[in-house]
Amino acid sequence: MPAACRFGPDGEGLAFLARQFASTPRGARMARRAAVREVGRWGFGPMTDASCAVALVVAELAANAACHGRVRGRNFHLRLEFDASSGRVRVEVSDALLVGPPLDPGLPPDGRESGRGLFLVDVVALRWGWTPRKPIGKTVWAEVAVGRPDRA
Repeated sequence: MPAACRFGPDGEGLAFLARQFASTPRGARMARRAAVREVGRWGFGPMTDASCAVALVVAELAANAACHGRVRGRNFHLRLEFDASSGRVRVEVSDALLVGPPLDPGLPPDGRESGRGLFLVDVVALRWGWTPRKPIGKTVWAEVAVGRPDRA
């Protein structure tokens, strides 16, 4: 599905991407790649701080949806929304499981190979949280400051 961009002549406005992905590790990778492509269309190159921050947040939330929010036969949904006037990207990842993430993510004990994803999201995002999703599941969201694109 192509993204809809509604940028005005002064570069202000909204742009968004909304897609579904399989609740698998491959689906999580595809979500991250789609996010990097999309923020590139919005004027943030793949190696910019903005693109890397959005990619990290999408990667962590999508991986959590695929690993912890997976319900057999259900995909997860990714939505990115760029508000040019505020210089923020809102990342939303929805899955079919209502159990929410821990709201105070800490670092796992030394030596553990996983469990740092929400800690990283907490560090990179301006704010984040989750809400129940109707009719089923939850949406985990995060807002990332990206500034203005190189090309408005």
